[in-house]
Amino acid sequence: MKFEAITIKDIAKALGLSTSTVSRALRGSYEISAETRKLVLEYAEKLNYRPNPIALSLKEKRSRSIGIVVCEIANNFFSQVINGIESVAYKKGYYVIISQSHESFEREVSNTQYLASRSVDGLLVSLSTETTDLSHLNKLHDRGLPIVFFDRITEEMTTHKVIANNFNGAYQATEHLINQGFQRIAHLTISPYLSITKERLAGYKAALADHHIRYDESLVKYCKYGGLIDRETEEAVDSLLSGKKRPDAIVAASDKLSTGCLATLARRKVRIPQEIALVGFTNSLLTDIFQPPLTSIRQPAFEMGQVAMEMLIQLIESKHPVTKFETRVLNTELSVRASSQRS
Repeated sequence: MKFEAITIKDIAKALGLSTSTVSRALRGSYEISAETRKLVLEYAEKLNYRPNPIALSLKEKRSRSIGIVVCEIANNFFSQVINGIESVAYKKGYYVIISQSHESFEREVSNTQYLASRSVDGLLVSLSTETTDLSHLNKLHDRGLPIVFFDRITEEMTTHKVIANNFNGAYQATEHLINQGFQRIAHLTISPYLSITKERLAGYKAALADHHIRYDESLVKYCKYGGLIDRETEEAVDSLLSGKKRPDAIVAASDKLSTGCLATLARRKVRIPQEIALVGFTNSLLTDIFQPPLTSIRQPAFEMGQVAMEMLIQLIESKHPVTKFETRVLNTELSVRASSQRS
């Protein structure tokens, strides 16, 4: 049976009033008596009446909805970002529609096109690992759709962006391992096209250079899908283990790569940190109960979501064209645990 929402016409018919009288009563118009207003509001509440969002969007020329595009919701980092987005959105009277690219460019394109077709007021986007062509987003942006990028951003579009200090996070992770006495440090990272990959690789290289350790390209392994495919992570770790000289430490540059690397090393019976130490970029709440507890670079995911949403609302609600844009950089935090400490 098809669901049919309660309408103003239904309330008017039940109460023997005109639709215009019911409409004014629901809006709290001074033209309607207090007695009639009370009657209408109580009946509307009894039937759980809610205004038709499509009708409202046509009237206000705004849907009060925001589209979110991420690679995967079942990712500690992105789930926390979404929580941050929602915390601001609902306070400001906006609803969110969440879509997942699963690291697929084609799915990212279809998701953004669908969201635009639903007349969202704006988009919050974190790019997929396959995305190198931004034409699908450029077309929407050129037509006036507000877009804010977060985490995985692009320099090809002029708009607000929110990122973590990826360079500093990777630098801290690498330097911490060097200070613990590790010298042959590998870097397990995502697609080379992503902004976060470039920034974290640069931080890793800079720490090595500042401590006079030669950069060895063979110690950098790219996992295009960032740990989404277990086999890809296993193959990258196995490649490091089977090299002429094993690394004595690894910096893993994403949430799923960090946990995937830890699991693979455990399956290969590699002792952590005695044989290989590990530092990961992860926002998992379980780092303390991993075996061993995982040293991590934690990103301000919740805050990132809040800031991105505030920036998007600014674009949506601005009375004049916005010409000044900002890239907000939020600090990361190194939490040292057993996986990286020499006994």
